[in-house]
Amino acid sequence: MSAENRRRLRDWIECLALAMAAVLPVHSTAAEEPALLDEVIVTGTRQSSRTVAESLAPIDVLSAEELTKSGKQSTRDLIATLVPSINVSNGGAGASFAVKTVALRGLSGDQTLVLVNGKRRHNSAVLFINGTTQNGQSPPDLDLIPVSAIERIEVLRDGASAQYGSDAIAGVINIILKRSDAGGGASTSYGQTAEGDGETAQVQSDLGFALGDGGHIHLAADGRIQQRTDRGALNTSRLYPLVNGQPDPREATADRHTNHPGQPHVEGLNLAFDATLPVSDALIVYSFATGAMRDADSWLTFRNPNASNNQAAIYPDGYSPKLLLRDRDYQIVAGVRGTQFAGLNWDLSSSYARDAVEYEESSALNASLGPQSPRHFDIGKLTAEEWTTNLDVNRSFDTKVLSTPLFAAAGLEYRRNTYAIGAGEPASYVDGHYVASSGPLAGVVTIPGSQGVTGFPPSAAGSHARHDVGAYLNFEQSLGESWQVALAGRYEDYSDAGDTTTGKLSARYEPIPGYAIRGTASTGFRAPTLAQQHYASSSTIQIPGTNPVVLGPVQALPVDSPVARALGAKPLDPETSTNYSVGLVLQPLAHFNVTLDLYQIEIDDRILLTGTLVGPAVSRAFSAAGLSPNQGGFYFANAADTTTKGIDLVATYASNFGRFGEVRWNFAANYNKTEFDRITAPPPELANAGLVLIDRARQGDFTVGTPRDKFVLGADWALGSFATTVRVTRYGEVTQVSPTSPTLDDTITPKYLVDLDVACNVTDRLKISAGANNLFDEYPNTLKAGNQGVNGFAYYNTYSPFGISGGFYYARLGYQF
Repeated sequence: MSAENRRRLRDWIECLALAMAAVLPVHSTAAEEPALLDEVIVTGTRQSSRTVAESLAPIDVLSAEELTKSGKQSTRDLIATLVPSINVSNGGAGASFAVKTVALRGLSGDQTLVLVNGKRRHNSAVLFINGTTQNGQSPPDLDLIPVSAIERIEVLRDGASAQYGSDAIAGVINIILKRSDAGGGASTSYGQTAEGDGETAQVQSDLGFALGDGGHIHLAADGRIQQRTDRGALNTSRLYPLVNGQPDPREATADRHTNHPGQPHVEGLNLAFDATLPVSDALIVYSFATGAMRDADSWLTFRNPNASNNQAAIYPDGYSPKLLLRDRDYQIVAGVRGTQFAGLNWDLSSSYARDAVEYEESSALNASLGPQSPRHFDIGKLTAEEWTTNLDVNRSFDTKVLSTPLFAAAGLEYRRNTYAIGAGEPASYVDGHYVASSGPLAGVVTIPGSQGVTGFPPSAAGSHARHDVGAYLNFEQSLGESWQVALAGRYEDYSDAGDTTTGKLSARYEPIPGYAIRGTASTGFRAPTLAQQHYASSSTIQIPGTNPVVLGPVQALPVDSPVARALGAKPLDPETSTNYSVGLVLQPLAHFNVTLDLYQIEIDDRILLTGTLVGPAVSRAFSAAGLSPNQGGFYFANAADTTTKGIDLVATYASNFGRFGEVRWNFAANYNKTEFDRITAPPPELANAGLVLIDRARQGDFTVGTPRDKFVLGADWALGSFATTVRVTRYGEVTQVSPTSPTLDDTITPKYLVDLDVACNVTDRLKISAGANNLFDEYPNTLKAGNQGVNGFAYYNTYSPFGISGGFYYARLGYQF
């Protein structure tokens, strides 16, 4: 046997032996390499030479290698896994099953700004109406960015509206695309849950090429097929009408497994490219883009055969509607940047983005059309477009006063947004006024519209647009070797939401090398989205306070609609915020780094979705508008002021055990608490009817609906061609608050989840790995009987920050070009 073959055999034996004994933890959220604190960052600063260690605000840098050491299938889940101050929404009905959000520092998903290569990422066209803690939001969809295209991710955990504009109240997620002009890689993975369902296959690939003299183009593609998981309970309700006062014989033999909550079926393809072409030594043309196609579908709540939302002639045994979302998304950015223009570095760019989502339903019906109702419906289409143009300039000035130059940056931005709602086919929304003349449901008024999600009617359809002009100034200065300060200011003027001015002051003091204190104070804002102002839809959801569960039609009402105005709605104002943070940066040893940051975020005029409004006053408002009175409604309002306080801790340590390899340890934690300082009193139209604007369930979503604390302990162990990663994540307590009674509040007790990834480099280019997300198959608590109802759809608590599908086990094969 040759020496090379003996070496490979030895490596394989090491892999096998060590894999069997691999119980040592492994991984890091803030530093894959000890030198990562010296890595130059581009988020939270306009300078091109500032490092992580020098940052005036807390920032996490996630490398491409870290993103591959997990079985997570999306950019969103990867970020939430590696950054403890980020949580992901996992539950909800309607369209919220398909698009998930990331929430930074206990705030909402739309209060975190997402950038790609430093340019603003567009929002999703989907608005969460029947979600859990992320109700009423339409943030950027991170799942539509291919993981294989990502070089690194920078997460700025600090308010940055004065630097970047609207939405950056909680912070900024900046995704940096790969820019190499050669090489690349490909991988394929497959996995399934411990229950044997949820099979997921994924293929990823990227490749770089040289372009011209010193330029590049880097291409990337991800493809994924994900099957459903099924975590429903048995339907114990009476399914069929009584026969002569006695149970129908079919009750004894009926299939009681009628509901299928869990992860959706998803088929998706994500594409991306990044390219630059130098024109001269001082001028570079660049472009980058992402594009995605995604079809996702999921079962909605089962409709019993004896209910007024069924036609027994079509579904004698009842039915579960299936909702399908067809998402087509792209964003393309083109620009030119240069130097040596009046001593300025400059960057002129323009970005156009479009997200279009078509809604369809199958295995459904419109009961008001009687036995002739269709079973498949085109519900309508949502389209969001964004066109943004930026001019940024910067340079350093010798002030003749200080020993170091003053760095100054300035910029202008123009942004135009449009939001369009396309009506569904008539059968999806019309009221056919069918009333049975005989049988158990004789004389019963049937529910109009396609069941589950009703089609968008012509009254809801239309296109809405606005534009925004912004300008900013930014100054950064070193005051000797110990002090660094920065000042930023921004002015924005929205055509529909007015103007605002924000500012930020940051400072960092390092009296002793390796020991620094930093702090920021800033104001911020978030303009209401066009979707929040104009979205209108109808769904069949649970009516609050009904036990057993009663499903009824509920409308999302635009604030300027006649019904919403009759219920006291007013035009939306921007949210405004004040952020404070102070932190320590400690490097007591060469490979030991600790950061500790305390923060407080005060938000005024927070835009919230009201609770579900039902009752006589609501019925009268619908009747006055010529609509069916047998429904409820909700609308958006500047409904509250809140304060969020918290602590972030990140500690990393690298140790070398000689022939036993190297281990890079990490501990990261977040604690946050949100309180309501003020809740807007209900308008007279609601108060006189005994209704409130924000019920206790909506309040609970923000105070206890996400974990107050989250801890991640992990390490990376590397030995020869073998590496293992183990990560232990503790999610704190979460409570789903009942809108009506404290006795129905449902709590998820703290849970520990273990993730494992074991990898072996078979050759310098070929790597195999296997692992598990949620190794020990942990589930959230089941709901109380009073919240489960009897149909079996509500079983596990969907407020779970780690989902309801249990453990996922996978294998992956990767090759580097």
